[in-house]
Amino acid sequence: MPAQLGGRYEIGELLGRGGMAEVHQGRDARLGRTVAVKMLRPDLARDPSFQARFRREAHSAASLNHPSVVAVYDTGEDEFAGNPVPYIVMEHVEGSTLRDLLASGRRLVPERALEITDGVLNALAYSHQQGIVHRDIKPANVMLTRDGEVKVMDFGIARAVADTGATMTQTSAVIGTAQYLSPEQARGEQVDARSDIYSTGCLLYELLTGRPPFVGDSPVSVAYQHVREEPVPPSEFDPDVPANADAIVLKALAKDRAHRYQSAGEMRADIAAALAGRQVAAPAASATQRIDQTSVIGRTSAIPTVLPEEDPRERRDGRGGRAFAYLLLGLAVVAVFVIAALLGRNLLGGGGGETVRVPDLTGLTVEQAQRTLRAEGLRLGEQTQEPSEQVPEGSIISQTPEDANEVEKGSLVDVVVSTGVEETVVPTLVGLSIDEARQALREADLELGNTTQVPSREPRGTVTKVEPKEGKSVEVGESVNLRYASGSNRVPNLEGRTESEARSVLEDAGFVAGQSSTRETRAADPGTVIDQSPGARQSLRLGSTVTFVLAVAPPPPTETPTPTPTPTTTDTGGTPSPTVTPP
Repeated sequence: MPAQLGGRYEIGELLGRGGMAEVHQGRDARLGRTVAVKMLRPDLARDPSFQARFRREAHSAASLNHPSVVAVYDTGEDEFAGNPVPYIVMEHVEGSTLRDLLASGRRLVPERALEITDGVLNALAYSHQQGIVHRDIKPANVMLTRDGEVKVMDFGIARAVADTGATMTQTSAVIGTAQYLSPEQARGEQVDARSDIYSTGCLLYELLTGRPPFVGDSPVSVAYQHVREEPVPPSEFDPDVPANADAIVLKALAKDRAHRYQSAGEMRADIAAALAGRQVAAPAASATQRIDQTSVIGRTSAIPTVLPEEDPRERRDGRGGRAFAYLLLGLAVVAVFVIAALLGRNLLGGGGGETVRVPDLTGLTVEQAQRTLRAEGLRLGEQTQEPSEQVPEGSIISQTPEDANEVEKGSLVDVVVSTGVEETVVPTLVGLSIDEARQALREADLELGNTTQVPSREPRGTVTKVEPKEGKSVEVGESVNLRYASGSNRVPNLEGRTESEARSVLEDAGFVAGQSSTRETRAADPGTVIDQSPGARQSLRLGSTVTFVLAVAPPPPTETPTPTPTPTTTDTGGTPSPTVTPP
């Protein structure tokens, strides 16, 4: 077991184990948060086709962002002991699965069972709007948080397993899945959102009664019942189940998907009506459906196993006979699985034998592919979307099986359809350092383009402008140009400002206002700046001091006094002579 994956995810204790994968508690060393890390089983991880499907489906699951969906944070592939280790990093949810709840023997009141199912449908309604069908709704894939909230997980992962040819007879984990299989899945037909509705109906059935709607001796037996047998109303097992809950379950479990709820929202509406005590839209369970449950469990796959008589010596020690019997029983089970694998298709309504050559669909539109396949007696299967730089949007990138392969007439051909050039969104970068911006661009699958220093009041190296703009959708790999603070700024023009205004402007520009001085002048309003140092528009390192000169009015001029004349007098010669009084 690797101690770390992807250079950042530390692997901790085992949280759960299934037939397909193990889930460990982990720690994201980069972000410092607790996560759940799912690692695929080695035998599946070595299958190239599974890896390709798994990556596509994990990418789809990661695109889901909803409170009722366990978030997928990251996916990747590492190597351990020479073998590939595909992994998925998910939200770590404190709580337990519905499988744990059912295994504990706890019984839910019908109202709580309906509430939990509504939470599952809430998640499905969102995923179906995004074009993603879960395909594996079951108690093990639904979690209840400690607050009682519902979280659905493993979106798309079951589809990856199904695409590699995994059958209902492969593992005990798949046997459990067969109990929630829709009839169209059992017949190998294309699934849609209504297949998830059927599986959710199976889940609600078990929450109400403590048992799934169909049980049998083998997965094939259970699958046969999904295709052919009508379910017993839940109230036959628990009289406390109200009639409207019976009606909801039986409509969800209709064999013909056209008779089921056509959307998760439609089923939620009936559940809301039932919880409010109103009439539901689903028809009431008919009398013909209220049959004894023993008639539902078929014997189609029961194969009697004859064990030899015990040797007296074996009987005495009590071990040899049992071991030999278990060995034969195991061989019989293997035989059942082999027979089921060979005959299961005919048992579930398939068949044929005539083979045809698969045509080349690459480059065609979906409509063209449907016509081409129909002409060859084939059907279009699952359509997966994937971005492509080479293939135009809406055209087929690849197909499974590939062209020129011989397949049975009526087989499905899955295709991967181009969504065009993959796009991403320019992240928020203003305010980050250049190194932080480079990392954010890398995580958004973008490249750092030209970087230009500009005057700014921001600290040196801080991003001040982004082109293309933040939040804009661009092609993956596109270059983003940045402007960042040089650590200097241009000195603002202070002329004509008051002292308080000048100090505020300097502070906003990243400078320190120095001691002001004054100068007498009649050319400016008193108290306003008439000069500064350094001058306006000069580049100056942030934190530098700028001084300025304020205008003051000169004092008013003083007036020179005018001499005051005194009265004149006449001397003895008769000529008047002025008399001046000294000041």
